[in-house]
Amino acid sequence: MNFNSDLLSNLSAKLQLPLPGREAQYRMAHIGRSDPSPMDKMPRKACVMVLLYPDEQSITKLVLIQRVRHKKDRHSGQIGLPGGGLEATDKTLQAGALRELEEEVGVPIQSVTVLGALSELYISVSNFLVYPFVGYVETQPDFVAQPSEVQAILEAPLQLFLDKNLRKTKQLRLLNGMILNKVPYFEVDGHTVWGATAMILNELSEIITEQVLSGTD
Repeated sequence: MNFNSDLLSNLSAKLQLPLPGREAQYRMAHIGRSDPSPMDKMPRKACVMVLLYPDEQSITKLVLIQRVRHKKDRHSGQIGLPGGGLEATDKTLQAGALRELEEEVGVPIQSVTVLGALSELYISVSNFLVYPFVGYVETQPDFVAQPSEVQAILEAPLQLFLDKNLRKTKQLRLLNGMILNKVPYFEVDGHTVWGATAMILNELSEIITEQVLSGTD
């Protein structure tokens, strides 16, 4: 999919309308994933950014990170979107997402235009309520990984998440030894993108494929 003003303006407009929400998210969720209410668990707020940008051929891409492995991190080593917990100094959720983006992959806050927000998603295993945002930069960034948080930076074409023929399922063994069968995932450079990240990206995918693509490349 080409990176152009039509795609960005249409996506911005659609993000202001009612979103597909849980229904779209759970199409990329493991069948055993529950949908508990976070209201009685006082979850910590987290913010992530889906950053769109053009590569040298003007193909639309987005950036993902592989988290550094920590024994106490429930998401250790997994592939995710740049982001993290909301800090007291963050004036808004959007500000938190932009700060984390700059800290983790080195994209200056002032270079990012935010198009809108996706639906929040509760992650029970870590008790985070995640607020995803979608933004873009005009040129391909010079990414710089934050060594303490980011093991690797992955650049993926947006089209990979739109093509339903590229979606797969597999068996996954979690860090605690639990085995999950038939887990939906996206494959990016040999890495498995599943769980909350896949759910967030699927909502974006459905907004684009069902509501934005007509009239765009």
